[in-house]
Amino acid sequence: MENPQDIFSSNGGCLIDIVIEKYLVESKESVSHVQLACSMQDCAFPLDGTELCIWNTEDPSHQLLILRGHHQPITAMAFGNKVNPLLICSASLDYVIMWNLEECREKVLQGLVPRGTVMGSLLGKVLCLQLSPDDHVVAVCAGNKIFMLDIETQAVQAKLHGHLGPVTAVEFCPWRAGILISVSEDRGFKVWDHCTGSLIYSSSVLSAYPLLSLFIDAESRQLVTGCADGQLWIFSLMDGHHYRRVARVDLRKKTETFSTRRVKSGLCSQPEESHLPSTSALGKGEQVEVTFPVLRLAPCDLSLIPNSACGCLSSENTQCVWIGSSVGLFVFNLANLEVEAALYYKDFQSLSILLAGSCALRNRTADRKALCLLASLFGGKIAVLEINPAALVRAQQCHSVGQSLSVPASFCVLPTSPLYLGIAKEKSTKAASQQRCGDGQWLACGLANHLSLVFDASLTGTPAVFSGHDGAVNAVCWSQDRRWLLSAAQDGTLRVWSARGAELALLLLLKYHIDTCKDEIKRYKQKSKSKLICRLSMTGAVDMTSLSAVNDFYSHIVLTAGRNRTVEVFDLNAGCSAAVIAEAHSRPVHQICQNKGSSFTTQQPQAYNLFLTTAIGDGMRLWDLRTLRCERHFEGHPTRGYPCGIAFSPCGRFAACGAEDRHAYVYEMGSSTYSHRLAGHTDTVTGVAFNPSAPQLATATLDGKLQLFLAE
Repeated sequence: MENPQDIFSSNGGCLIDIVIEKYLVESKESVSHVQLACSMQDCAFPLDGTELCIWNTEDPSHQLLILRGHHQPITAMAFGNKVNPLLICSASLDYVIMWNLEECREKVLQGLVPRGTVMGSLLGKVLCLQLSPDDHVVAVCAGNKIFMLDIETQAVQAKLHGHLGPVTAVEFCPWRAGILISVSEDRGFKVWDHCTGSLIYSSSVLSAYPLLSLFIDAESRQLVTGCADGQLWIFSLMDGHHYRRVARVDLRKKTETFSTRRVKSGLCSQPEESHLPSTSALGKGEQVEVTFPVLRLAPCDLSLIPNSACGCLSSENTQCVWIGSSVGLFVFNLANLEVEAALYYKDFQSLSILLAGSCALRNRTADRKALCLLASLFGGKIAVLEINPAALVRAQQCHSVGQSLSVPASFCVLPTSPLYLGIAKEKSTKAASQQRCGDGQWLACGLANHLSLVFDASLTGTPAVFSGHDGAVNAVCWSQDRRWLLSAAQDGTLRVWSARGAELALLLLLKYHIDTCKDEIKRYKQKSKSKLICRLSMTGAVDMTSLSAVNDFYSHIVLTAGRNRTVEVFDLNAGCSAAVIAEAHSRPVHQICQNKGSSFTTQQPQAYNLFLTTAIGDGMRLWDLRTLRCERHFEGHPTRGYPCGIAFSPCGRFAACGAEDRHAYVYEMGSSTYSHRLAGHTDTVTGVAFNPSAPQLATATLDGKLQLFLAE
């Protein structure tokens, strides 16, 4: 056994204890691809093939408890869920044995040989074991069959057939008794009722590679499975969702995005070559690309970590999952589908294992640390790591900006601000950015035939027509007093229209004064005027793809999106750029939507700092301006080729979006999967808009049709 090794990482001049190699042993036979096991204080692994070794982290003597009973190499093991008594089950080609650790330790102290209970024999090669939450049943995955063994009577309760390949992982549903979920090398998952032995659901083929790992999150009621090529598949287990897919995640791309953000945020001075998925295995100067097989999934609750240690992680966004791979460990957030931290074995020179063939992970609530049991991909090395999640996250999280950003204005306009107009000599009106007017009585829409239309909220009657643009109308907005309508078109102009009559009041909106003279002879002589007061450019001088500003209440913040996939925050009170969010989406953002609320609803002041972004092929993301972090990722709607619109509900609880499958989708902010899927459209849904005064949603389609949906 080697002495514990302290591994440190530098962050801003401070040394942080991230990982310690607590124990190292070498087996005569390789234990790669063997299911290892960890409990709160114990780690279990096979030694020299047939011996089951238990190492207790609290034992100062570091003495191994060796359990003998197998005559063939051990292929799988799993701890029970109860602390007293703590059970562990081991399996090989010859036997499946259940051990009571307390009794085994007592027999060792008495000088006797500990014995286990044989649960079954000659079941085949067992790749996975799992005990039920009450430790009454153990699921034994042998080949393409699952044997349900009663722990008390050692009888076979059920034999589950249906998989076409070896079963690689299995989990019991924590909130539904009798439900078992399994994944297999046949690249699909199945849901069973193990009490009756019946199959409830069978998925389609998910990937071209075998599924290796499985995790069930009880809080979000989601199923997460990982495959050999580094893909994560997330499904909803909620009643009525019919096991719908929530997201598919490429772990390699997520880690690359995570590294890029760290570089652009200044946490790394250059692209992290050590963090790229490659290792020097052929020789000097040669690189071998390493895949990210998802070997193990385990819960990682960052809410147990003090807020000061989590940096800018919000308390509602701390439910994560550990991902154990061959090259490292990753903390993955199930809400925003992002990597929160990455620990690569080869970045810590004192670690003995650089490539893992199997691993086991377990959080410890007592000291808020995590145990990781690793087996080398090549050779027989087995190592126990103690990880400090707080230090890992703190060392790699992007720090918040120096100034506190907020959409609702908290300061008066500075004399040096572009917004400062001095003492107003003329009455001016600010334009708002909405499709529906403030009282919800009218709905405006822009058309590709250069026209703008204003409908009654019920979509009945003849709409008012506004004509004058020489290009397709891209956006329409109402003024605060609902007297004026602003339109922007591809002809490069902004036009202000009088809502009372389809007349042009102003061609270019900058700083303006609108003449409201009623003289029938002089009304054709324009007295409206404009003046450029400020010009701001995005960082890098990139093309701007979207812009959003709140005019429903007093705010200095303007949000913009660029062609380089960034979102930039401008503070007009200071007249400069305040923050930049790098790699906001995998493609350029085509719409930003802020939570503007409504005069008919009430929200918490902090809720107005939330905003949505969307990009083709990358779903919709919810951001918090205070932390500049993505809080949740919605990608249950298909948008692969057309820029579909999004909208915030007036109450701030829902978000709506269009999709290419002729449906509109409504999401709740606290869930990653949609709550409503609105059918009845005849083409791609290109735009959505909530009524600010009533529970109504209007949708627009590519074939020029409008539909109105009412809440049940």
